[in-house]
Amino acid sequence: MQLSDATFSRFAVWMKAQTGVHFPIGKKTLVHQRLTRRLAARNVATFEAYFRMLQDPAELTEREAAIDLLTTHETFFFREPKHFHWLEAQLRQHPVAGTLRIWSAASSSGEEVWSIAMLLADIRGLDGDWTLMGSDISQGVLARAEKGHYALQRCEGMPPDYLRRFCLKGVRQHAGTFMVCKELRRKVNFQLINLDKDLPTIGPYHVIFLRNVLIYFDAATKLQVVQRVLGRLSVGGFLLVSHSESLHGLPLPIQLVAPGIYRKLS
Repeated sequence: MQLSDATFSRFAVWMKAQTGVHFPIGKKTLVHQRLTRRLAARNVATFEAYFRMLQDPAELTEREAAIDLLTTHETFFFREPKHFHWLEAQLRQHPVAGTLRIWSAASSSGEEVWSIAMLLADIRGLDGDWTLMGSDISQGVLARAEKGHYALQRCEGMPPDYLRRFCLKGVRQHAGTFMVCKELRRKVNFQLINLDKDLPTIGPYHVIFLRNVLIYFDAATKLQVVQRVLGRLSVGGFLLVSHSESLHGLPLPIQLVAPGIYRKLS
């Protein structure tokens, strides 16, 4: 089963319109590999026929499945730990008066959100005055994030004390897994948000994590996404991007304060 350049281009244009994600020709193999299972599941003979299926207004669930497969969700607990060390120091040395509000804007399957939540619970308490929201473009990964249920090998990088205090180890049929405790799950909410579209009325936030997502946008879309997100950040608040991402040279009211960490100036 072949994916022609012409059909790949149609998928690339469609994904750009749906999500803002840029698919250069080098991603053709990825698209082929990730969508092949859906063609088999739907008994569709060609990629062109599957693309036509996605245009059917009645195929909302299939469109969501395709977007879920084509957007990258690789993540893990306490990824890029220097950001969490910075956040811990910031919260201890410069505590926010009143409710502290944080947004994980590309939360994927939830590891980043729960890492932030554990740190907030450690510093401000499980019943502390803080709120945390996770968002993603995929309903599927949001559903997994809300459950907070993971294989034990996923906890690598998590402080052992956090695993004991904020998680429950599975037993019997759930052996080999752990779940974020219900007290912590009650403190976090999740929302389906497409960063390439107008954002809902949320915030303003004191800290926004926008990590490991900008690399999937072209330059123009990247600027638009960051501008939208900054509109939900308080003046003086902090925007965190991945160490592999940079906002250098973009016309934005921000100042670099540490690798991957920017402060909003106005």
